[in-house]
Amino acid sequence: MFDEIKPHLIELRKRLAISVGSLIVMFFVMFYFHEPILAWIVAPLNAALLEVGKVSVHAADGMVTTNQVGGAFFVALKVSFFAAIVGALPIILAQIWAFVAPALYANEKKMVLPFIFGGTTMFAVGVLFAYYVVTPFGFDFLIAFGSFKFTPLINIEDYVGFFTKIMFGFGIAFELPVFAYTLALLGMINDRQMIDFFRYAIVIIFIVAALLTPPDVLTQLLMALPLIILYGVSILIVRAVNPATEEDNALDDDDDEEDDQNTKKLEN
Repeated sequence: MFDEIKPHLIELRKRLAISVGSLIVMFFVMFYFHEPILAWIVAPLNAALLEVGKVSVHAADGMVTTNQVGGAFFVALKVSFFAAIVGALPIILAQIWAFVAPALYANEKKMVLPFIFGGTTMFAVGVLFAYYVVTPFGFDFLIAFGSFKFTPLINIEDYVGFFTKIMFGFGIAFELPVFAYTLALLGMINDRQMIDFFRYAIVIIFIVAALLTPPDVLTQLLMALPLIILYGVSILIVRAVNPATEEDNALDDDDDEEDDQNTKKLEN
């Protein structure tokens, strides 16, 4: 048995090595540019502080602080690592595909470019949506709330962790159409199944939004609503790639009737 999986383990090790290597190289590149990247990350916070009448974070008595001796250095490392993951994402997706591709048919291998470019593009769209739409509303609300009583002293380490969590959360969430397209192309799902699953998807979406965003209702809604729209878009994509056949619809209708009958029996 080990002899059968040994080639796969060797291939997996190769793909992991390339992915980690690309991540390391990208990390050093991003560390060189960490100052402008950090300025980009702090910009929404600065705008929110100015919006509520506070001084700029670049003022002498700025509102962003650090409580560690090497706080600035560790923040630079964290920011560089975050940017490195985003920069190395196309290579990482390509390695994932290269590992899976040998098990696919020739027609299934044709979706490598949509998988890589679609995955990278949708992740970037999610990050940009979070940055330009979610954070302005979220930070204005969170910082303005109670600011008439308290002076916000924002810890830069906490803020960067908070920021990256939001960015990664939205980036991953926006991959939904890409995952749906891939599964439909592999014949694992069809549009009827996605439509039938919609009511459960709504619950899952709000649970995911609660887990991936800060504990405030506004930010959670700003993630949940686009995800619901993306689910609808995914249904259209799946319908174009792998529409349900009449036989599938008939089977689903029979299942629905059986469920209704079982429900009526339980009620009686």
